[in-house]
Amino acid sequence: MIHSGPAVPPASIPTRIYGNAVSSLNFNMRPSRLREFARLAITPRPSLHFGQEMKQYRLNRLFNAKSNRCFDVAVDHGFFNERGFLQGIENLERSVKTLVLAAPDAIQLTVGQAHYLQSLRGKEKPALVLRTDVANVYGNALPRSLFSRMIENPIEQALRLDASCVVVNLFRIPEQPEVTDQCIQNILRIKPECDRWSMPLMIEPLVFQPNQKAGGYMVDGDLEKILPLVRQAVELGADIIKADPTDDVSVYNKVIEISGRIPVLVRGGGKAPDQEILERTEKLIQQGAAGIVYGRNIIQHADPAGMTRALMSIVHDGATAAKAASFIKSA
Repeated sequence: MIHSGPAVPPASIPTRIYGNAVSSLNFNMRPSRLREFARLAITPRPSLHFGQEMKQYRLNRLFNAKSNRCFDVAVDHGFFNERGFLQGIENLERSVKTLVLAAPDAIQLTVGQAHYLQSLRGKEKPALVLRTDVANVYGNALPRSLFSRMIENPIEQALRLDASCVVVNLFRIPEQPEVTDQCIQNILRIKPECDRWSMPLMIEPLVFQPNQKAGGYMVDGDLEKILPLVRQAVELGADIIKADPTDDVSVYNKVIEISGRIPVLVRGGGKAPDQEILERTEKLIQQGAAGIVYGRNIIQHADPAGMTRALMSIVHDGATAAKAASFIKSA
């Protein structure tokens, strides 16, 4: 049946977009089609900003309300099949409980170990940052074939574990472009799912020194190498950047600048003396870093809880390195 009502000038017909549905009312169309467009017009639809708001709610669980900074302790080292990475976390359940008592903002874990955090009772425990990729690039002698593989259904698993954020690597390893390609493919796959389910995405751009020079995983603190990789991570859609410190900490503001509005959390890198770590952290916060993600400098410390509290005092309270050292029993 053809609708016989008066023709309506096209310019006066409203066009509305609801997700993938585009309705341009045409009064010459069949009544059944008109009813369908009417149904679309009155069906409640989520705000276009709803997903972004939900992502921000999860970010709010990561960042301290007072300082607007984040201190994330990484204990996902067992994912990478390196014996040296396990020092201090052989008994991970005990390590997690020790860290929880020190109250960092977040703890970074894997799908197989996240239960040690999430099974703890109480609402004050740190947020979970879920590691989503496994790699074999950290050894003293690199294997014949390198890889960076993402876990299956990473966002579904993150939601099931009540994670506040997921993290994925972006490697730059000399003469290993295939690994970078795998990292980019991982990010391209996970980013749409993060947006769909409002899960914050932390990208970890890592610049490696040549293996034959460094004799195993060693970060390259060259600003000129860090800047483009950090910017690529931003361009790929990171909600948070987890980046290496520069050799010259006084220029770290350039890393902050290249990241635009995306918060930058600074990695701890290899194990270093207490004074060096505390002083570097103080300078990084002064340079504009939004927080830190430290692992071995905490979990391999003689007093991991004290070191955690010392670093928290710098990140959240603006304490000096000298004052922060008083929290460490061995200092």
